[in-house]
Amino acid sequence: MKRMLLIVALVAMVGPAVAEETVLDEASVENFAGLALACVHQEYPNKIGHVMNSDDDLDPPRKLTPSFYGCFDWHSSVHGHWLLTRLSKLYPEADFAATARAALDESFTEAKIAGELSYFKGEGRTSTERPYGLAWLLCLADELHTWDDEQAREWRETIAPLENLAADRFRSWLPKLHYPIRTGEHSQTAFAFGLVMDWAEAVGDEAMIALVAERSRSYYLDDVNCPLGYEPSGQDFLSPCIAEADLMRRVLPEPDFADWLTGFLPSIPATGGADWLPLGVVTDRTDGKLAHLDGLNISRAWMLEGIASGLPEGDSRRPALLAAAAEHRASGLASVTGDHYEGGHWLGSFATYLVTEKGL
Repeated sequence: MKRMLLIVALVAMVGPAVAEETVLDEASVENFAGLALACVHQEYPNKIGHVMNSDDDLDPPRKLTPSFYGCFDWHSSVHGHWLLTRLSKLYPEADFAATARAALDESFTEAKIAGELSYFKGEGRTSTERPYGLAWLLCLADELHTWDDEQAREWRETIAPLENLAADRFRSWLPKLHYPIRTGEHSQTAFAFGLVMDWAEAVGDEAMIALVAERSRSYYLDDVNCPLGYEPSGQDFLSPCIAEADLMRRVLPEPDFADWLTGFLPSIPATGGADWLPLGVVTDRTDGKLAHLDGLNISRAWMLEGIASGLPEGDSRRPALLAAAAEHRASGLASVTGDHYEGGHWLGSFATYLVTEKGL
């Protein structure tokens, strides 16, 4: 009953436009948590993006980054821990909650976070996991900051040095970044900026809010006619056009955003229906790069819902945005099975972000 009340609360927060899709059954929650629990401390297979300065840097992942070494790569491990944090917060009496807390407690120790800090401060690693992984680290800190729970407060205090490093990396990088990064993968700036903005609002960092807003306006405010017809590329898991719009609804007042969107994505129809945005097609889920397109369908769904939420209630484009979101949601969530580790190590995080309406 308490889990159902939490679901009802989520529906109340996001409103009737997406309420039908927001109700989440217990089996799905257990599935998403299970995917993260299966990988956050699974060291291999592992893909390291690693700058080596000497033979001394030749170590296994668990020694290089002792908190976040599982789930194939560092950023997937971070958002796997975020998944466990968010679902434990929303479903504290679920069957997985105690196991999830134990996993988080195993990762969030002072000694292990000190190891993470040492790694990131190593020579030549200033750009490591920037912006995607660092943005997810801030999203994790956001989740802990907004969880009224004694153990969560202890964990947040423990990871605070790494949180501060991530925030400082953005503070030093953004003034020097002359152009946005418009890819559909990890280096994309629009998606990362959205996570950073949400973290800054959660922790009350007004300076970071102002910095990200100023940079977003500088990079994106004059954009028009985004070539949505060119998307997706063959291994996208983020939409360059839709992610940019989902960022700008965080930055602009509602009337200004509605006007900006008219020029930026003029192809959004006012007649409803979802056929204006075809689904991403996955041909081989055993290929980690091709499986990215399952994640694209999921991230598009939450971003389309975000864009709709940034428009006035009577805006004629909202039905088309929500119809496309519903189709992408259904297709994307159907892929979160764990049948193949190529998708199983990360798609649960994307699914959780979508169904719990994290970005709204």
